[in-house]
Amino acid sequence: NLIDACWIDRPAAASTPALLLDESFTGESAEVRRNRIAKYIAERGCDAAVIFALDSISWLLNVRGTEMPQLPVLSALVVLSVTGEVELYCDPKALPQEFAAHAGVGVSVYAAHEFIDRVSTLSGSKVLIDPQTANAWTHQLLSAVGATIVAGDDPVILPKACKNAVELRGTAAAHERDAVAVVRFLAWLDAEVAAQRLHDEATLADALLQLRAQGKHFHATSFDTISAAGPNAAMCHYNHLNGEPATLAMNSVYLCDSGGQYYDGTTDITRTVAIGDPGPEVRRLFTLVLKGHIALDQARFPVGTTGMQLDALARQFLWREGFDFDHGTGHGVGVFLSVHEGPQRISKTAGNVALHPGMIVSNEPGYYRDGAFGMRCENLVVVCECEDVHAEVPMLGFSTLTTVPFDKRLLDVALLSPSDIEWLNTYHARVCQQISPLLAAADDRRWLEQATQPIALPA
Repeated sequence: NLIDACWIDRPAAASTPALLLDESFTGESAEVRRNRIAKYIAERGCDAAVIFALDSISWLLNVRGTEMPQLPVLSALVVLSVTGEVELYCDPKALPQEFAAHAGVGVSVYAAHEFIDRVSTLSGSKVLIDPQTANAWTHQLLSAVGATIVAGDDPVILPKACKNAVELRGTAAAHERDAVAVVRFLAWLDAEVAAQRLHDEATLADALLQLRAQGKHFHATSFDTISAAGPNAAMCHYNHLNGEPATLAMNSVYLCDSGGQYYDGTTDITRTVAIGDPGPEVRRLFTLVLKGHIALDQARFPVGTTGMQLDALARQFLWREGFDFDHGTGHGVGVFLSVHEGPQRISKTAGNVALHPGMIVSNEPGYYRDGAFGMRCENLVVVCECEDVHAEVPMLGFSTLTTVPFDKRLLDVALLSPSDIEWLNTYHARVCQQISPLLAAADDRRWLEQATQPIALPA
């Protein structure tokens, strides 16, 4: 490794303790998961699989790492045989004493460097590896000892993406607690702006983090908060830590894309907020973005449909006016794992994996005008089965996890159809009913009640 050869002052790797998740969070034991994935390996005619993706390993063994709090994965390599037995190559000091009982019979732990000496045990075996995640060094080692390499998808990636009932209940609970924090933040922000206290992006991000940290099972943010004032919101992946944080300005917009890692779920939400009156052009574009969000949320589609086939639903209203956005409409999300999870995605490029029930994906169309403003409307949704006696083929749809109001001050109501208004009123009524009882402060409840007041249908 040329980087290792050049990195002469490399610090020693930190040994941080791993977390063990029990079945109340995962819905099934590590032993059950190992045996389930082993059956898939056998169906591929292989003797074993080498698993490289760290989120796959963490899911398989119901462990989470603490080395990178926003991405709570265990740094490791796994060899899983068709018998369900596992060889785990990692830093043994990172594993709690309870790990052996937690992982079940048939899990052997080795130091990472021992893989070189033990790879010969795979000599003559058919070994499944994913070319998208495998490193060349391991590929060469396996070839050198006479293993037959079978290229194929990571056997964990699809089962991990299709959450079970326990994972979905936990994720819903995490989103509920997260919504309390975000609603409290938005209520505070409105009060601060009304009092002419215009904070900078860093202060706002820190205020939201402090509120999230009060929630049960909170572990860390799920990524660096995109706290973007005015023109900075035109940069999709802006980070206020890369320079001097900007201060809010009146008659502009503020975009906040943020999320939390909770032991029972991962959240990701973007809300665009009016700071004063940003003007009719901003309201027009925000309304077009929200109409696309609503159209995708309401989509119903046959089993076997991919995210690429749905992407245009979210862009259609922008396209009609000659606008577009340069990022994907939706990415997969894990459960106390990566906030960007495959194989599911919604994008106009690539993405040939069908959406399956239990997958979590974001719905986040946006619009960005360089040097002026940016906006995004993001909720997380779950792919679910649609029960409809009139359907000739099995149909799927989306169930929304995120429960935070959209800023109605940014709407040009004249551009909304009656069905758009009905969707928004129904969504806001659900938000108020679900979140208001969880708010301790009367001021927060009043803000939420006002923010979710229904829009009148046109006469």
